[in-house]
Amino acid sequence: MSVQARSEPVTGTLTARLGDTLRRAIAAGQFPPGSKLPSEARLSETHGVSRTVVREAIAALRADRLVEARQGAGVFVLETSPTPPSSLLSLQDIDPARVSSTIELLELRTAVEVEAAGLAALRRSPAQEEVIIERHYAVRACLNAGVSSAEADFALHLAIAEATNNPRFREFLAMIGQNVIPRAALRKDDTETDQRAYIALLDDEHNDIVAAISNGDEEGARDAMRRHLRGSQARYRALLREQRQPVR
Repeated sequence: MSVQARSEPVTGTLTARLGDTLRRAIAAGQFPPGSKLPSEARLSETHGVSRTVVREAIAALRADRLVEARQGAGVFVLETSPTPPSSLLSLQDIDPARVSSTIELLELRTAVEVEAAGLAALRRSPAQEEVIIERHYAVRACLNAGVSSAEADFALHLAIAEATNNPRFREFLAMIGQNVIPRAALRKDDTETDQRAYIALLDDEHNDIVAAISNGDEEGARDAMRRHLRGSQARYRALLREQRQPVR
C-alpha cells in the first residue's frame, strides 16, 4: 500500500510548543499536583491547536511522568519526582556532532524500534494509526520544503512507540530525546540530485513502515523499520570512512 501525500500542517512544532507551555504552567503551580488538566476540547480551544496536537502534547507529558490519565476521569498532574526520568539512562556523553555517536544511537534504536513497529502493527487503534500517518505527512512536508525534519521525524517515531500501547517504548525514546534523530547523512560535495535522491529514499523508507503498520502487517513493519535503521547505519558508516584522514 502506498500512503499518498496530502496537504497537512507540520504539527511537530505545535506539539512541542504546547508541551512546553503546559510544563511551565505545571512548574509554576498553575496546575498543582493532584489537580486535573483542562479537557482536550478546552486545551484545543484555548491554545488554537487541533485535538491531535493536544493528544501528542499530553502523551509527551505522560512519558515524562508529569501527568497521568485516569480512565473516565481525565488527566491529572503527578507529584514531581526528585530524580528526572532522563537520569535513568545515562547518555550524557552523546555528541551529535560525532558520526560514531550517531551510529551508536542508531544501533540502540534498532534493538528497540524494530519490535515497536511490529507491536504497533498489531495493537494500534484507529486514532493512533491516524496520528502516525499525520506524522509521516509532516516529515514529508519538511523534506519537500528543504527544512530540518528532525523534530517531525522524532514525532513520527514517538507516535509509532505510542501505538504499541506499551508506555515503556515511548518513555525509552523520550529519555533519549531528539538526539535519537540524527542529522542528515549528506556530504558537503553532494549535488542537488544526490540530495533529492537521499530525501526520496528517506520518504520511501518511512512510507514502507507506515504502510505496513496501517495494514496490520507485523513482520512487514519489523522488516521495514529494520531496513530503515540499518540503512541509516550503513550511510553513516560510509560517511565516517570518508571523514577519516589517511594515516601518514
